[in-house]
Amino acid sequence: MGLAPLRAAPDVESLTAAYDALATVIDPELDEPITDLGFVRSLEVVGDHVAAHLRLPTSFCAPNFAYLMASDAKDALSALPWTRDVVVELDDHHDSDLINAGLAADAGYRGTFRHEADQDLDELRETFQRKAHTAAMERCLTALLRAEPDRAVEDLGSVTLGDLPADDRTAALRRRRAAIGLPDDDGAAVLVDHEGRGYAVRDVPLALRRARSTRISIDGNAHFCRGLLRTRYPGSERDQVQRPEGAEAADAAYAADLPEAQGRPALTFIPLSQLKEHHS
Repeated sequence: MGLAPLRAAPDVESLTAAYDALATVIDPELDEPITDLGFVRSLEVVGDHVAAHLRLPTSFCAPNFAYLMASDAKDALSALPWTRDVVVELDDHHDSDLINAGLAADAGYRGTFRHEADQDLDELRETFQRKAHTAAMERCLTALLRAEPDRAVEDLGSVTLGDLPADDRTAALRRRRAAIGLPDDDGAAVLVDHEGRGYAVRDVPLALRRARSTRISIDGNAHFCRGLLRTRYPGSERDQVQRPEGAEAADAAYAADLPEAQGRPALTFIPLSQLKEHHS
C-alpha cells in the first residue's frame, strides 16, 4: 500500500509545525519522542495535506506498540488546525499492511486487530505511563543522593517535589506525574506508587531498587533500539537526538564519529535531517 507522491516545493513553516507535532508523540515503551529516536522516516506537507512515514528498529516490534505510535502520530498531525488530509504509514513491519489499512480507515485498535486485540489501547498506554513515572522518579532521587552523599536512603520517603532542584529531571517527573493523575504541588511526596501512596521508612530502599530496575530497563531498551535502527537503516543516526537521560557511552562515541552530512539525493518525501536544518 503506497502513497501517491505529492511532488511540490516544501513549505518550511508547515513542515516545522508538523515536525513539532510529531515531537509530542512518545514511544510508549522507550519513553522518548519518536522524532528523537529517529522513528520518523519522512515527512511531507503540501497545503493542507500531510504525509508521514514511520519506521521501527525491527520488522517484528510488538504490533500493539507499533499501532499506538502510528495512531498517536496521526492524531497529533490531525490536531493541527490547518490540516485536512493526514496520511501516516508504518514501513517495513510484518503488520504494516494491517496497521496502515486500520489507520486509513480510522478503525481504531480493536477494529484493526479484531480478535487479536487482547488488551485495550488505553490500558496499554497507562501501563507504560506508570513505568515512565517510576523511571523519572528514580532519576530524581538518585541525583539527589549523589548531590547529598550524607543523606540516608531511608530519608527519601520524606522528600517532596519542592525539595528537588528546578531542573530538567524534575520537570520531566512533574509531567509524568500529571500524565497519571498524581499531584504536582511542591508539598507532594516524590517516592510514591502509581496511586500516590508513599512507603514506610523500612520499605524505602526496596522501593528505590525496584524503581531503579524499571529505569535501567527503559534506558537499556532505548539504547538497544537506537543501535538496531542505525543498523537497519544506515544514515538514520542523523535523525536521532542523543538521549538526555540514560544515554550509553557508545551512543555519544557513535555520534562523535559521524561524518558531516554530505547531502542526499532528491526524495519524494522530505528527510528529517533536511527539515532539522530549517528547524534549528
